[in-house]
Amino acid sequence: MIDPSPCFRGAALMPDAADASRAPRWSVDLPDLTGRRAVVTGASDGVGAEIARGLARAGAEVIMPVRSKAKGERVIAGIREDDPAASLSLRSLDLSSLASSRALSRQLRAEGVPVDILVLNAGVIRLKDRVRHVTADGIELHLQTNALGHALLVADLLPLLRARGARVVAQCSLATRRAAIPWRDVNLERGYRPMRAYGASKAALGLFAVELARRSAAGGWGVTSLLCHPGTAMTNIAPADSPLRRGLVGRLAQALYERGIGLQSPAEAALPALYAATSPHAHSGDMVVPSGMFEIAGAPALREPYRALTGRAEAARVWDLVTELTGAHFPDAGGASDQATPNSGGNTNPTPSTQPA
Repeated sequence: MIDPSPCFRGAALMPDAADASRAPRWSVDLPDLTGRRAVVTGASDGVGAEIARGLARAGAEVIMPVRSKAKGERVIAGIREDDPAASLSLRSLDLSSLASSRALSRQLRAEGVPVDILVLNAGVIRLKDRVRHVTADGIELHLQTNALGHALLVADLLPLLRARGARVVAQCSLATRRAAIPWRDVNLERGYRPMRAYGASKAALGLFAVELARRSAAGGWGVTSLLCHPGTAMTNIAPADSPLRRGLVGRLAQALYERGIGLQSPAEAALPALYAATSPHAHSGDMVVPSGMFEIAGAPALREPYRALTGRAEAARVWDLVTELTGAHFPDAGGASDQATPNSGGNTNPTPSTQPA
């Protein structure tokens, strides 16, 4: 662990004793973010909604790119019940479509407002069936939604991110501790399993974030790249009828959560991302995780990224995969290019290599 302290500078995480029937909970006051713009993907429910709530409460203008406008509007209405002055607005984004990622980037660039915080939070896990799903771009669904779509967004928004030295926060998972990318079959055409696909996609996102930190430092981009994971929480990332939520295991998890044991609320699970996005103690390349046993729950703590995410060759390989499959363009890591050129196309129907590079 780099720093197990569960505190923001001048804004300590404090136990919330409002509900004495449950285990201690945590709340937090963030630094003043007035005048800052934040973009949070996957903010239409669960942890993402709470990240948006926290940033808006601190005064940031929060952009919420969502697939479902109706769900996003419900989240905004709920936040404004507590904070009528909260500045939140929706944009359209479907990360399973490279065209949608590009469209959002074009829209935000046209608005011309620098992005100070970008939280790559949206994610999908398809446990309802064991059928491999491929996007219209020809990429396995988990890989594109959880990793490649986000990476393309970073590439296309880089001018806005560099304008005021933004923080980019990649929401990873406990699964990345031991997950591996199947380089001989990155599109999982053989041996597909939902959890394997999910773990590989989150590993790809984490490795991308590590490489982003390295390249930003080497090229003088001024972008801070951090990783985090929320621990365990009752959220809607998995369908209600998936193996994660139905049957004995799902009922046990719900019972434990209701008794304040183990599982966190979405608000608690949002704290690592909020810490990564705002704390002066978190630096580029750091990872923020729950501080409790097995990183399942607890106040945020800093640590080095998991060993599986620290291989430089592996991270560079993910970077190359991003550019190959999405057409993303980044400036030279040595600083040869002053700004990223907005992506205008790229390979829209890639065929991922099934052999080692």
